[in-house]
Amino acid sequence: MNQTYGIVAVSAAVVATLVIGATGLRISRTTSDFYVASRTVPPFLNAMAISGEYLSAASFLGIAGLVAAQGVEMLWFPVGYAAGYLVLLVFVAAPLRRSGAYTLPDFAESRLRSTAARRVAGVLVVGVGWLYLLPQLQGAGLTLGLVTGAPRWLGGVLVAVVVALAVAAGGMRSITFVQAFQYCLKLIALLVPAIFLVVAWHGEPGPADALDEPPTFRRHTQVTVETTVRLRIEAPLRAVVTGAVDGQDHDNGRLLLDPGVHEVRAGTTLRFPPDAPVPERESADGRGDGAASWATPLSGGRNDHPLYTTYGLIFATFLGTMGLPHVLVRFYTNPDGRAARRTTVIVLALVGGFYLLPPLYGLLGRIYAPDLLLTGTTDAAVLVLPERLVGGPGGDLLGALIAAGACAAFLSTASGLTLSVAGVLSQDVLPSLGVRTFRPATLLAVAVPVTVSVAASELPVADAVGLAFAVAASSFCPLLLLGIWWRGLTAPGAIAGLLTGGGSALTAVALTIAGPLTDGWAHTLLAWPAVWSVPLGFLTMILVSLATRDRIPAGTEAVMARLHLPERPADRSAPTTRRGVTTP
Repeated sequence: MNQTYGIVAVSAAVVATLVIGATGLRISRTTSDFYVASRTVPPFLNAMAISGEYLSAASFLGIAGLVAAQGVEMLWFPVGYAAGYLVLLVFVAAPLRRSGAYTLPDFAESRLRSTAARRVAGVLVVGVGWLYLLPQLQGAGLTLGLVTGAPRWLGGVLVAVVVALAVAAGGMRSITFVQAFQYCLKLIALLVPAIFLVVAWHGEPGPADALDEPPTFRRHTQVTVETTVRLRIEAPLRAVVTGAVDGQDHDNGRLLLDPGVHEVRAGTTLRFPPDAPVPERESADGRGDGAASWATPLSGGRNDHPLYTTYGLIFATFLGTMGLPHVLVRFYTNPDGRAARRTTVIVLALVGGFYLLPPLYGLLGRIYAPDLLLTGTTDAAVLVLPERLVGGPGGDLLGALIAAGACAAFLSTASGLTLSVAGVLSQDVLPSLGVRTFRPATLLAVAVPVTVSVAASELPVADAVGLAFAVAASSFCPLLLLGIWWRGLTAPGAIAGLLTGGGSALTAVALTIAGPLTDGWAHTLLAWPAVWSVPLGFLTMILVSLATRDRIPAGTEAVMARLHLPERPADRSAPTTRRGVTTP
């Protein structure tokens, strides 16, 4: 990628974010402006903003990387991410807006009349937000590293600074316009290059032959490994090596690699001839990454129990969307429950259309950037494809456009997450001083994940987001569904369910990132906890609530009526707003 073009594109995306965010400083004057844009955001604008913050680095870079590396079974990620909004539409969107709350902790307190439930929900909101911020910072480091050659940590720090400035400047009102702009930029950044890439792909002789397994290098390819890796080779393979292979040093020497497993030290450069099969990268537990089974669903690969992991992914993505604090907080900005439903329908269309593109990049990345399979950096497939297929100034321009879109991806999601976490910190953790507390809370909201991101730098972007979804699904999904649809929920039941479901999923996530277990059922259960942690959260809330029926909050019937009854229509004889309804 041409670094000059890339730097200009990324700089333009950052400047646009800051300029649009700064406009909010002029129009955000009240606490309601900062937290929920005074509940005046129309459905289409809100849907674009939700789509902008939801389509994160995992959507823009990670899905393509997972499809390239692990195959068609990874298509469950885009399916689940989009379908989660269908569940949100049917069960949550309108009642949540009618609750009148600012944040998830607000909802917990207003529904259950319990400050303890509010505190527990607040801790989990911060935990999910920080966990979700990690892959955004990783995506920033990956993108800016490829574009500018800067170290990866610098990208995360830069994004943290930009997001903190944008959020602190105008709060929810300005971030709404920022995220709507960033959705448009992300869609264009993937759609326009995809047209050129598909034309270039079909312009080659025998494009369908490129789908043969295992993948092969289509031309002379040089690969430099940044970390020590183990490669599994099925047939004799020739390469020119500069560095250390199997403990022996080579200086531009020709080497015949026999079938078996070979260790390649960090910093080693290998050059492969055209049509050479791509060696399979072996994971730390001694298994391959499943290269030979790329086109076969449930074929195993990295996972011992592929059917279980598939259901773990489905549970997390389908149910986790309704528990993401940065998504839910946007529904509080709608004028009324009807607008919240309309917003969700539009989001389904916007998000569903976007998710048609990353799998295409994953397929083309496996064909034209197979060297990324060796280095383990398949998240970069989207960024390098224009140079590989188009080349020349056209490829540089397309690559710069994609870099700008990737920048918008992690900026928009990081902005939404920072806003939701800062809102909870300012209301429930720091001394309550209104907007004056919100701004220092913004700094705290980004400081912690920036620090932690260095330690978790090896976790794939989309995998990290999947873990955040698992925690959200295990905690807030039971709270919202039972809180909205079951009168019998009590504060002790909700607290017990949040701690049991969310706490167990969060513990599993921490153990997965720390990595004490690398194989077997124990590793699989921890890496994909939603299958058991979501039912555990529901069961705990129900059983404890049944055991504490005398603790059902007073006024529950009135609260449930407010959640489910349509808003009162405006007096048609009086002047009406453009929406024609009154807010509760």
